[in-house]
Amino acid sequence: MQKKNITIYKMVILAVLALAFTACGNSRATDIKHEGDKSETPIAKNDLHMEGKEEVVLTNPQVEALQLKIDTVNSRNMSAFVAANGQLEVPPQNEAIITSVVGANVVAIEVIEGDKVKKGQVVAYLSHPGIIQKQTDYLNAYNNHKFLKTEFERQKKLFDGGVASGMNFQRAEAEYKVAEAMVNGLEAQLFQLNISVGGLQKGKIYQRISLRSPIEGYVQEVAVKTGQYVDPQTALFQVVNTDHVHADLMVFEKDVHKVMEGQRVRFKVQSPDREELTATIFSISKTFEKEPKALHVHADIENKETLLIPGMYIKGRIETGNVKTLAFPEKAISREGSKFFVFSAEKEGEDWSFVPIEVALGENDGEWIAIKFMQPVQPSTLFVQNNAYYLMAEMKKGEAEHTH
Repeated sequence: MQKKNITIYKMVILAVLALAFTACGNSRATDIKHEGDKSETPIAKNDLHMEGKEEVVLTNPQVEALQLKIDTVNSRNMSAFVAANGQLEVPPQNEAIITSVVGANVVAIEVIEGDKVKKGQVVAYLSHPGIIQKQTDYLNAYNNHKFLKTEFERQKKLFDGGVASGMNFQRAEAEYKVAEAMVNGLEAQLFQLNISVGGLQKGKIYQRISLRSPIEGYVQEVAVKTGQYVDPQTALFQVVNTDHVHADLMVFEKDVHKVMEGQRVRFKVQSPDREELTATIFSISKTFEKEPKALHVHADIENKETLLIPGMYIKGRIETGNVKTLAFPEKAISREGSKFFVFSAEKEGEDWSFVPIEVALGENDGEWIAIKFMQPVQPSTLFVQNNAYYLMAEMKKGEAEHTH
């Protein structure tokens, strides 16, 4: 009986071991099948290679669907530059303030802000009793001058013939010259008032005078209203010729030695839909501004737009030379916290493996950014040239799944 019990006990043990062995075999078979599964979903995992780095694995169709560009990193001529901010300006000779030389009332305004005016075009009319009095004074002086001129010529003939005394001739000559000076002075004043002396000499009195633009350009400001009395030299209109607008940049003392005439400037105005503009430096100030301590640098704009308005704030870069260095397109660089990465690419059978590699950023030249690898890489190493943000997102998603 005891022998029979021992035999049954051995059979139970063998059955348990067989079941355990079968379970282990099934589990291993499941793991192998999982590892060999070629899913179309990107796989983000901890790399099982010697380096122990993270990677993103994509199938070849996925790489094609994302239109990933893969190539080696090459050296590129990157422009060294000096950052400079400023605003759009026009030269002083292309900006005018229109004033009146006499106190008068505004009787008509002929323009509004934004109007284009030609040189000499009337912008307003003024009237005042003092203007009429000035014309009357001129006519009196003019007629008196005519009379004294005739008397001077008569006395000269008598003096030359020995009939008249020298004192009478000298008196006539002095009175004539005083009258002539008076007429010339009044004519100059009337010219400033845009009054024709030819019309006055024919007996015409002008009730109003015209204010005219001294330059061609656009009316930027109208500072008066109809009927308003204006004092002499008061700014009434402002006209700006925007055809000569240029970039006025401020360069700080530490960068002055890098800047010279003829250098190219790339800048943007503060508007989200504006493209980058280019300019060429034509003048550099020789004195520093006190606050901040910087020089004015003037650059002529090459590709001008119609909406470049003086006073617009601009942000630019002055190109000071070319430096050959490793560079990636901006879309090939991904940021994670305070660090920047590019992705190396390696073909593994039918799949591609992408590994993030940390880099330090250098100069930015449009859509290209100079980089420096934190660790040496082989020249033949392939890198992703675009869509780095997608690869970084897939890697982070894979890390989260792995953590869970």
